[in-house]
Parts: sequence; C-alpha cells; structure tokens
Amino acid sequence: MAKASHQTIKTPSGEELVVLPRADYDRLRAMAAETEEDLADVSVYDAAVADLAASGASPLPAELSALLLKYKSRLAAARRWRGMSQAELAAKVGIGQGYLSDLETKRRKGVASTIERLAAALDIPVAWIA
Repeated sequence: MAKASHQTIKTPSGEELVVLPRADYDRLRAMAAETEEDLADVSVYDAAVADLAASGASPLPAELSALLLKYKSRLAAARRWRGMSQAELAAKVGIGQGYLSDLETKRRKGVASTIERLAAALDIPVAWIA
C-alpha cells in the first residue's frame, strides 16, 4: 500500500484521532473485508479438515481434487486421474459403458457392489466415489 497522507489531531481529552483521505479509508475498508473473507475461508477449511480426521476417511490427492473442479463427478474425475477411458473401466468392472456414463453423470445411482468394483478397479477407497 502506498504511504497514506494523514493528519493526526488530539481531542481536548487527549485522545489521538487520525484523519486520512477518503480513497485511503476506502482501500483500508476493502482490505479489511478481504481479510474477513479469508478468515471465513480458513475457518471452513479447518472445519472440513477436522471432520475428515474425525471420520477416518482419507483425503483426496491434489491432482484428483483439481480434476473434480473440471468434471464435477468424483467417479469421472477418478477415472481420468487413473488415465482410463469409460470403455476401459467398464470392461474391467464388467458393466456397460453406457451404464458407467449414467453413473458418472448421476443419471443412475449404482448398487453398492458395482461401486465397490469400480473403486477396486480404480484402486481408490469406496468413500471417494460413493
């Protein structure tokens, strides 16, 4: 931040007051708001880490988390993270490629045994895609 031009004055009771240009005041207010937002983000992150630790689940690797931002489906992201096509994963698990597509897009839910086989084929915990 550039050096602010300001004026300091004392009240009759000895309290010091600072007068500064409106632009400097507005900039300080914006910085304070950003700091509050950052602190809120940290709080949400800390709560999520605590919940994860309490549940005993393992966190997603950073590369997989990044793919989630692009694909929105944990199953699709995990498959791409493992470098597999839908056809390859479907064949490995013994299901149709169309059914796998439906699972990835959440048009269908999938039974527990299928989800377990998908997780095993992707070598990931079931919780990552369940």
